Amino acid sequence: MTKLILSVSRNLLHHIINIPGWRTKRKIVVIESDDWGSIRMPSCEVLKKFQSCGYDLAKSDYNRLDTLESNEDLIRLFEVLYAFTDNLGNHPLITANMVVGNPDFSKIRESDFSAYFYEPVKETLKRYPDRDQVLSLWKAGMTEGIFVPQFHGREHVNTVRWMEALRERSLAMMFSFDNQTTFSGNGDYNFMEVLDYNSPEDLNQMKESLLEGLDLFEEIFGYRSESFIPPCYTWSSELEETLFKGGIKYIQGLVVQSIPTGKFGRYKSKYNFLGKTNSHGQYYLNRNCFFEPALSRSPAEVDKCLQRVSIAFRCKKPAVISSHRINFIGALDRNNRETNLLLFRQLLGGIIRKWPDVEFMSSVQLGDLIAKNGKK
Repeated sequence: MTKLILSVSRNLLHHIINIPGWRTKRKIVVIESDDWGSIRMPSCEVLKKFQSCGYDLAKSDYNRLDTLESNEDLIRLFEVLYAFTDNLGNHPLITANMVVGNPDFSKIRESDFSAYFYEPVKETLKRYPDRDQVLSLWKAGMTEGIFVPQFHGREHVNTVRWMEALRERSLAMMFSFDNQTTFSGNGDYNFMEVLDYNSPEDLNQMKESLLEGLDLFEEIFGYRSESFIPPCYTWSSELEETLFKGGIKYIQGLVVQSIPTGKFGRYKSKYNFLGKTNSHGQYYLNRNCFFEPALSRSPAEVDKCLQRVSIAFRCKKPAVISSHRINFIGALDRNNRETNLLLFRQLLGGIIRKWPDVEFMSSVQLGDLIAKNGKK
């Protein structure tokens, strides 16, 4: 009876979050995938070092499975996307939310941890084996319309908190730094909440980071990013003016925006429905479906995602699916990639069979449609 009550409650909640905001009769599917370009665990060798030193990473998915995407990761993902088309002849596409830089460990050490430095992701790729084709694969995917980079941050590290922790020079932090990771050595924590702050004064540094990151994005990909997904769905609304000045029209996220309070883990909540605009005329785009098999470890991940797609369409909403990069990465665990790509095939096939009039879009295409047609 308890399971039934929980199931009914979740189903009701999934309907409720789809009630407000922009509507359409069209069966639109958007797949948003975060963290591309960011470092996690550098290699199997480093992973084994952590395990041999007693770090329990069995439940630390981002450290156990996630790493900078490889040539093979992208090739295998693209194969799946190429295997399907919608009723307009378009392949499914990934809105790939990119991190365009990573910590420069050498320069940080040279400063004796007094200052933070970053390197463009193009430089990071040069230092990792089996990544020599990643940049060209990104661009090939862009040309083919199946891989659409958008901005996720200059780096996926809260540089203020990470540098504070490094200056304490604990054994765990130094071991992690020496192995070129941002892992704290504690649980699954990697300082990923980039736009969370200790005090409002940190916002100035965050504004600078966002503008530098947006410029670097344009340098790498040849165009300005028009959408942005705040890491960990956490940001101060004050940063939206900076994003607007940097060219951002659309802010990806969840129904609930977590607003920092200056205390880690404590946030205020703000509700942003699909198509809502802020004072700068930027539109909020909300995720209402999830395909995260690497994180959920659920054997029913495909069915649960299809159910939420069904609810979205029933409520006349686009199905905006969250699926992080970790689901498609195999350099640390090949089985993770291959198993999840098989599930991804099942998901895409299930969507096309159940809704043959489906249309695959990028986040920006959806945002443009909403902006053109207005709120409905």
